[in-house]
Amino acid sequence: MSPALVEAFGFAAALLTTISFLPQVVRIWRRKQAEDISLPAFSAFTLGVACWLTYGLLLGKWPLIVANVPTLILAASVLCLTLRYRRRRER
Repeated sequence: MSPALVEAFGFAAALLTTISFLPQVVRIWRRKQAEDISLPAFSAFTLGVACWLTYGLLLGKWPLIVANVPTLILAASVLCLTLRYRRRRER
């Protein structure tokens, strides 16, 4: 398989896995609640994405970097919104 095709698969994977979080962020934002989000699971996921990003940066692998920067932003957004709306509800 050509290196260009391998890179294309990497970028396709990056795009699909990254945009998969967008509907969750929008849903939490619109509903102003995140009761069904597991904080331990999403925290572990977010930390894992940060590790993948670090790994990609250390290797200089653009598909890993391009995939994980926006995924980290979206996953961190889910965490922040979840904490925000849960604290608001507890008051």
